[in-house]
Amino acid sequence: MNPTIRFAKLFVILALISQTLFAVQQDDRMQWWREARFGLFIHWGLYAVPAGEWNGKTDYGEWIRSQAEIPLEEYDKLVPQFNPVQFNAEEWVRMAKAAGMKYIVITSKHHDGFCLFDLKVTDYDVMSTPFKRDIIKELSDACKKEGIAFCVYYSIMDWHHPDYLPRRGWEKQEEPSKEKFDQYVAYMKRQLKELIENYGPLGVLWFDGEWEQTEYGWSAERGIDLYNYVRSLQPSIIVNNRVGVGRSGMQGFTREGEFGGDFGTPEQEVPAMGLPGVDWESCMTMNRHWGYNKHDDDWKSGPELIRTLTDIASKGGNYLLNIGPTAEGTFPPESIERLRSIGQWMEKNSESIYGTSASPFPLLPWGRCTQKTVNGTTLLYLHVFDWPGDGKLLLSGLLDDPVKAYFLTDASRSVLSFERQGVNLSLHIVAQQRDPVNTVIVLEFPRAPEVAIAPRIVSSDTVFIDYADVEFKTDSRTTEIRYTLDGSDPSAQSPIANAKLRLTNSATVSAALFRNGTPVSPVARLAVRKVATLPAKNPTQLVSGVRYTYYEGDWDWLPDFSALSAVKKGTQKNFDLAPRNSGDNFGFVFDGYLRVLEDAVYTFYTQSDDGSQLFIGDSLVVDNDGLHSIQERAGVIALAAGVHPIRVTFFEKTGGEAIKALYSSRSIQLQAIPDSILFHRSK
Repeated sequence: MNPTIRFAKLFVILALISQTLFAVQQDDRMQWWREARFGLFIHWGLYAVPAGEWNGKTDYGEWIRSQAEIPLEEYDKLVPQFNPVQFNAEEWVRMAKAAGMKYIVITSKHHDGFCLFDLKVTDYDVMSTPFKRDIIKELSDACKKEGIAFCVYYSIMDWHHPDYLPRRGWEKQEEPSKEKFDQYVAYMKRQLKELIENYGPLGVLWFDGEWEQTEYGWSAERGIDLYNYVRSLQPSIIVNNRVGVGRSGMQGFTREGEFGGDFGTPEQEVPAMGLPGVDWESCMTMNRHWGYNKHDDDWKSGPELIRTLTDIASKGGNYLLNIGPTAEGTFPPESIERLRSIGQWMEKNSESIYGTSASPFPLLPWGRCTQKTVNGTTLLYLHVFDWPGDGKLLLSGLLDDPVKAYFLTDASRSVLSFERQGVNLSLHIVAQQRDPVNTVIVLEFPRAPEVAIAPRIVSSDTVFIDYADVEFKTDSRTTEIRYTLDGSDPSAQSPIANAKLRLTNSATVSAALFRNGTPVSPVARLAVRKVATLPAKNPTQLVSGVRYTYYEGDWDWLPDFSALSAVKKGTQKNFDLAPRNSGDNFGFVFDGYLRVLEDAVYTFYTQSDDGSQLFIGDSLVVDNDGLHSIQERAGVIALAAGVHPIRVTFFEKTGGEAIKALYSSRSIQLQAIPDSILFHRSK
């Protein structure tokens, strides 16, 4: 055998072995976290002192320094005011434990750079306050005592450190350089080393503030390096995906092909259908703010929080529920009340949350379902939120009968009756055991029951110019998939899906599961369209870069910029916010031309905070408008090879600011639109 070929084969084998070992190690590290399902998030720092209020405005939280544009020398005056004499770590941990929480994540350092632990590498920490007690150490000790996993949040972004860049838009800008940022990363690693070695072992290192990506700043390579660094200090540690740069906005999942740490982090939302095979955790507030805001009375109710916990567990995720303590060191009484409410329900029903996996049912009109396997027996936990008027719970598509059904809170496990209705199961429920918030019914099976859900129709392209490949997928063991291409429901005479289909014309693909000639699942549908390419333009006198027009104003949605007076105009290499005059309340219109090299269907994306839109010619391709944190939206368009007009509009109100335009096609991996294909007319 050729030595080069032999070496290549050996390299592939070693790579596969390495991937397998990593997956096994990751499963071992993640086991306790997957069992836990429920944790407490704590956002606490100097920002608790102003309690959400600054210069008459009352809607601030942990971002108060940035949003209220507080100069550093003014913000630092909060240090001698931070004296939480009522802080009791053991009391906090006991409340979390009583609520059924299995781990605690606290902000060891937020974006303002202030640290809640005793550090050698900086005096911008809790030991410089009148309190002079190591909060992180006390919480770590209390968690160990109570058997709670202790975890820390750590911000990559740092508004205080002189070597972290960029500064806020309203601050004096310094000359950026890779050397300065390298110095900051070295400082950050020294802090993390102290955290891990002095307060560990840590359950999770929860990174944040990774989105300010520049040519000298945070990057995918730096994220991987930091992940490897902290795991070299503690191999068992779990690290979230915000250590990298591939997170898709507040949806929290990392884009395919990019490094995503150990788990995804949806923020203030629950994925509609979860994400099978991926670890994720929804972090959410009890009211509208993460840090303490004394004016925020918009509290979610106890029942709502219990149902949210159930919803997340039913989709295979963890729930990280936040509290913002006061400057005195106490949990707000409303938070304590809700912890107590959750704890009362969990005391009786936690078995249906801990160690469970996602529901086998896609949707249940009356509630949710979790499941687990214990000693070979599969248990389905039916969480009933809304009782059917006739007292009968219908489980659509459950093809196997349980050996037993009973209320989880019934110590005698009195058997509930049920009947088979074709491919559905109907449970007859008595009213006596009903919980007004969430009643749990247990179904026992000798093996994992089969549930007939609609097959998945997967297409390489839903819009195409030449062809689209379509596949049909199901986890069912005892059924077959039949399909049609005209939108009609499949029948016993419809073709069986045995292989990939290649479509060369538009179609509405429908598919369903069949058993013995009878449909046993809902019908899935997917529309696939053949389209013509948008013709290219032939502009003359093109030079590199795009034009920008800069505006200032206070908007909640993208305005009609054509009706406004521009503050300034110019050109630059790409879609960049550098020409802005202030940190808030501004907008841009970027316009120019985009050159593509082949006829193809292109997917365009914007990642923005706040709103943005992307146009190709007169077509709105991506609509990412509105007030929001950094968020990604996408759209597709078929383009002929050549040059096409492109326009990106953007506005920023308050908080973080970011705009990035990306694209992909069959032959182009997802990437930021490069400078090399952007142009504008010189005249």
